[in-house]
Amino acid sequence: MPQIPENVHELTVGQLSARSGAAVSALHFYETKGLISSRRTSGNQRRYAREALRRVAFVRAAQRVGIPLADIREALASLPEERTPTREDWARLSENWRGELDERIRQLNDLRDRLSDCIGCGCLSLKKCGLYNPDDAFGARLSSGSRLSQ
Repeated sequence: MPQIPENVHELTVGQLSARSGAAVSALHFYETKGLISSRRTSGNQRRYAREALRRVAFVRAAQRVGIPLADIREALASLPEERTPTREDWARLSENWRGELDERIRQLNDLRDRLSDCIGCGCLSLKKCGLYNPDDAFGARLSSGSRLSQ
């Protein structure tokens, strides 16, 4: 991993990419979504504060566990003066995501448990398959088709 001298306080997009492991295109995307920010030089080149490394690490860690970018942006925006997240910030913010992650885990476990039924049946019926068409509330009311009549 390339080292950046301590006296360098701003990073080019290439340096930020190399140090964070995020593709340049991902960094540009994060910037358009308001997750990180840069300033422009007189030559219109992006320069990122060194603290952007921690913000990118925060975003990537949250994405890795399945947190949507909108929730990540909201979490970062909740920090005072949009400062760089600390370890304590991560602990507090990730605690807020715990319930959502627990529910996703429950759903995945349920899906896994029903998968063997589907493999044994093989029907993938839109009318009765709990895997292909779970919790079909309208299916019981409709005689056929996938749309409700107006």
